[in-house]
Amino acid sequence: MTDLTINGKDVTLDVPGDTPLLWALRDDLRLTGTKFGCGIAQCGACTVMVDGMPVRSCVTPVEALEGSDVVTIEALEGPEAEAVRKAWLDIDVPQCGYCQSGQIIAAAALLSEIPNPTDEDIDYAMAGNACRCATYVRIRKAIHNAAKMLEA
Repeated sequence: MTDLTINGKDVTLDVPGDTPLLWALRDDLRLTGTKFGCGIAQCGACTVMVDGMPVRSCVTPVEALEGSDVVTIEALEGPEAEAVRKAWLDIDVPQCGYCQSGQIIAAAALLSEIPNPTDEDIDYAMAGNACRCATYVRIRKAIHNAAKMLEA
């Protein structure tokens, strides 16, 4: 059993300790916004925030999260998250949308660390987030737009 906070609620996960967080979120808690992509932490579809940092939930065992604060796309809040969501919609970033929860979490985390990122900052921060539809140009533009919204 692992005690942690998920989306602001205290939760006890009664699963084997080596269960990846992704499956506990999706199967046990029915939080399906976090997606399974590759299963080896390479695509970013499973990205969630753990104690304020983006983490790949597909390779993170729940036993490593005792006492941690986990935020999924369902509860991601704050000015960075709101600006990213608005920018995503303003320029129609998603095509299929499958990777978007991980992309949005990674972009919001970037903006919380670097409020006015360069193209290089964006490329570095987003490099591990794959988009099957290759909307990388729109993702970068949306992040720049979100940064401008945060300045205003």
